[in-house]
Amino acid sequence: MKVLMSGNEGIARGAFEHGVRFAAGYPGTPSTEIIEAFAKYDGVYAEWSPNEKVALEVGIGAAVAGAKALVVMKHVGVNVAADPLFTLGYTGTNGALVIITADDPSLHSSQNEQDNRNYAKFAKIPMIEPADSQEAKDYIKIAFDISERFDTPVFFRTTTRVSHSKSVVTLGDLSTAKDCTAIEVNAAKYVMVPAYARARRIEVEKRLHRLREFAETFPGNRIEMNDPEIGIITAGMPYNYAKDVFPDFSYLKLGMVYPLPSGLIRKFASKVKKIYVVEELDPFIEEQVKAMGIDLIGKEIFPYTNEFDPGVIHAAIKRKKIAKSLLPDVMIPPRPPNLCPGCPHRGLFYVLGKLKTFVAGDIGCYTLSFMKPLESLHSCICMGASIGMTHGMSKALKDKGKGKVVGVIGDSTFIHSGITPLLNMVYNKSDAVIVICDNRTTAMTGMQDHPATGFTLQGEKTKELDFARLASALGIDSVRVIDPYDIKITRKVLKEELAKPGASVIISQRACVLFKREMKGVRKTFKVDIDKCVGCRACIGLGCPPISWIKFEDMPSQTVKRNVKKQEGVAFIDNELCTGCTLCEQVCNVGAVIEVI
Repeated sequence: MKVLMSGNEGIARGAFEHGVRFAAGYPGTPSTEIIEAFAKYDGVYAEWSPNEKVALEVGIGAAVAGAKALVVMKHVGVNVAADPLFTLGYTGTNGALVIITADDPSLHSSQNEQDNRNYAKFAKIPMIEPADSQEAKDYIKIAFDISERFDTPVFFRTTTRVSHSKSVVTLGDLSTAKDCTAIEVNAAKYVMVPAYARARRIEVEKRLHRLREFAETFPGNRIEMNDPEIGIITAGMPYNYAKDVFPDFSYLKLGMVYPLPSGLIRKFASKVKKIYVVEELDPFIEEQVKAMGIDLIGKEIFPYTNEFDPGVIHAAIKRKKIAKSLLPDVMIPPRPPNLCPGCPHRGLFYVLGKLKTFVAGDIGCYTLSFMKPLESLHSCICMGASIGMTHGMSKALKDKGKGKVVGVIGDSTFIHSGITPLLNMVYNKSDAVIVICDNRTTAMTGMQDHPATGFTLQGEKTKELDFARLASALGIDSVRVIDPYDIKITRKVLKEELAKPGASVIISQRACVLFKREMKGVRKTFKVDIDKCVGCRACIGLGCPPISWIKFEDMPSQTVKRNVKKQEGVAFIDNELCTGCTLCEQVCNVGAVIEVI
């Protein structure tokens, strides 16, 4: 049976076909749909863990108990999971463990563009990389087989284009899930004190030697001989792009990008006169092939940054210089991202902008408040960094008359990596305000549950984390809960907490406007009475998508019923987009914003 699948769906399907029934991860584009698709299959266990480190440790436990475990995260998530990752390479897995690292060339939804192939070499762990959805489904099975055969975790690398592009996939038969029996007790293998770790370190090198031999026969590494004048070494999505524009060239297509098959590479090099290495981001393959003494052309003509496309590859090889995309130069109006209509974060950041305090930001929808017209978020580094940075600033600015600093963090992000730095603020006597933007879901990646929503990934009711009680338990003396739709109260509470000594926490609590589980009542909408609007543009300052500005010269004359003097136009609210959050009504000082009856 053939179906259309994304690469993420292919990974989930391939794992299920292969008897995998255990998965853990943390949502992050472009990896999120893997866990969501896997969770829909019968008889599986799947969870959203609080962060990637926990997800990997959960997966390690399942594998040591004999299961086939899938652990899923985006590229920056591997940074969070790196601590257990490197020691896991020493211990091995007993069962099988595959770690998805979904890289994001061009930073479509990420704060950096790191190339996680380097993690494979650094941790001495094999890495498999598919080029399309069919390979994603097929290669994930091979990855689990490698893990079992070599007693090693295996990296499975995708990129945004492989994760989200769809292609035809042939479904396979389902394998029976392996039953887990008693956990193996083997202190010398799993207790990594120095005496045992030194012995396991030697085993890592022995295993890597066997994996290098295996790479030579791995079916995903193949030579495609055509014109012997030019050969291309490549892997993943760039293989498809290169084949598209240069179908007659010869190819060494790599499906296992670490360790590389040195013998196969030398064989290919002996068959072609000129070699190009086509790879996105770092010269990972290029540097290793050059170290073999093989001449090639790589990053001197191919860019280090961003996704490739057929145009980039064609222009680089033909023009012999670093090229940009050859996609049509079409002029379209800029469409910067924006908070959704009715987003609960808007009221909070509107007030923060008016208070003129430094706001240390974090990873989430609210990061978009850095843009005009709100311009009320001033830093963003990584998950959880806002709290640590706020503490550091409070200490650096102490007694210097610079005012208190505010740190903002989302509910899911706070659980991910905000609890420890908040404890640090209490312990080290910080003087700052932390705002937890609790919109009741992991909104940015598509409404995933977390420990404070009261539901698991698979929809089961569970214990619900209480942020206020947790903050109090950590030692925060002043904990306030506000509704960010109420601008007056939000401003009052922020001013009061900024004036107090010590650390305080404000929980800005209102469900994401798109979160159906939390939707209640009938939606009301608002409009502008143009006869009352004085053109102050206060509502425009909210940056709410339904609100726009219309000049009088663009309006039918009969719609203007009063004599305007210096006013250029009026505000307009699109009722189809309005969600009835009331913020525009609150900031209008002349009563021109009224409810639609």
